[in-house]
Amino acid sequence: MFDRPGGADAAVLVSLDFGDTDYAESLEELKQLAESAGVQVAAVVEGKRSRPDAAFFAGSGKVEEIGGVLREAGAGMVIFNHELSAGQQRNLEQRLKTRVIDRTTLILDIFAQRARSHEGKLQVELAQLEHLATRLVRGWTHLERQKGGIGLRGPGETQLETDRRLLGKRVKLLKEKLVKLKRQHQVQRRARARGKVLSVSLVGYTNAGKSTLFNRLTHANAYAADQLFATLDTTSRRLYLGVAGEVVLSDTVGFIKHLPHTLVAAFRSTLTEALEADLLLHAVDSASPNREQQIDEVNAVLTEIGANAPQIMLFNKIDLKGQAPGVERDEYGRITGVHVSALTGAGMDLIRDVLAEFGEKLRAETSAPGVAVTADAPTH
Repeated sequence: MFDRPGGADAAVLVSLDFGDTDYAESLEELKQLAESAGVQVAAVVEGKRSRPDAAFFAGSGKVEEIGGVLREAGAGMVIFNHELSAGQQRNLEQRLKTRVIDRTTLILDIFAQRARSHEGKLQVELAQLEHLATRLVRGWTHLERQKGGIGLRGPGETQLETDRRLLGKRVKLLKEKLVKLKRQHQVQRRARARGKVLSVSLVGYTNAGKSTLFNRLTHANAYAADQLFATLDTTSRRLYLGVAGEVVLSDTVGFIKHLPHTLVAAFRSTLTEALEADLLLHAVDSASPNREQQIDEVNAVLTEIGANAPQIMLFNKIDLKGQAPGVERDEYGRITGVHVSALTGAGMDLIRDVLAEFGEKLRAETSAPGVAVTADAPTH
C-alpha cells in the first residue's frame, strides 16, 4: 500500500512480526518516528517470521518483495523496524541498491535534529559515533555518493573517511567534555539542595504531553509538538507555589519501547535530573489504548538508570475522554494520581496543590530530627 509519492526523502518501512504482543503499536511508532525525522512514508512492507534471517534479517523472498515495492514507490531508502547487525545492513544495501537503516539509526537521527544545548549535541554525537563504530566495515562503496539525509547526519556524513583510531580519539574527547559538564551540573544541584528547593522531574512516554504540561505549569516556551522526541534537552524552570515556596521543575526526554541500551547509557546524564529528583511526575497519555504498557516501559528505564524517587501519575489528555480533572488517593490518603488536560489547562491548579502538599510534607519530615524521609506516593 502506497501512502505518499516517492522520492529521495521517501522511505519504504519494513516491519516483521515475530509474535510480539506489541507488534501493531511498534509499527505505528515506526511511522511516527519516520514522520518526526522528516521522512515521507511511501509504503509499508510487513511479514511474519519465527526468527530473523542471519544474512538479511528478512528472508530472501521478502527482500525481493521489498525491492519490488521500493522500485514501484520510487523511494530513496528502506527503514527496518528492528535493530540490524552491520552485516545484515550491508547485505541488504548491496541487494537493494539503496540505503537501509534500522530503528536505532532512525532514533539517533531524530536526536541529531532535536538537540539544542551544548550537552545535548555532545551526547548525540557520542551515541552516533559509538553506533557507527560497530559498522566500520568494508563494503560501503555502493553508498559512496549518498551524503547527508536521514541516518547520515552529523558524523555519518564522514563515515567512509573515518577510521577507528580517529573515531576512538573523538569518543574519548566527547566523554571528557561530558564529565566536565556533569560536574558543573552537580555543583548547581548542590546549590539547589542547600537552598532546600524541591526538585521535580517530568518523565513519561514520548508524546505523552510532558512539554505542554511543563509550559502550562511554568509559563515557559519549551518546544512542544505532536511528534515523538519533541523534547531532547532537559529544560528546568522555577515554579512558585505561594506560601509553599518554590520547586525546580525539569522536563526530560521521552521514553519509547525498544530504546537501544546505548542510547539509555549515552543519555544517562540528560536523565540525571530524574535520577536525583525529590519527586517524579509521570505523565501518561490516558487516551492511549496502550497506556499500561507505556507506563511499564518508562518504569523499566527509570529502574535501569536508578531513578527511584516517589512518583505521582499525571493522567493527561482527559479532554479526549470527556473526563473531569481530579486527584486520586490511596486508602491511606496519599496522592497517587492527578487527571488533567495540558491542552485545555484543566487540572493545572490541582498539580500545583499536589506539589505544595508534597513539598510541605517533605520539609516537615526532613526537618524533624531522627525522622527518615518516606515516599508520599508509591512508585508504580
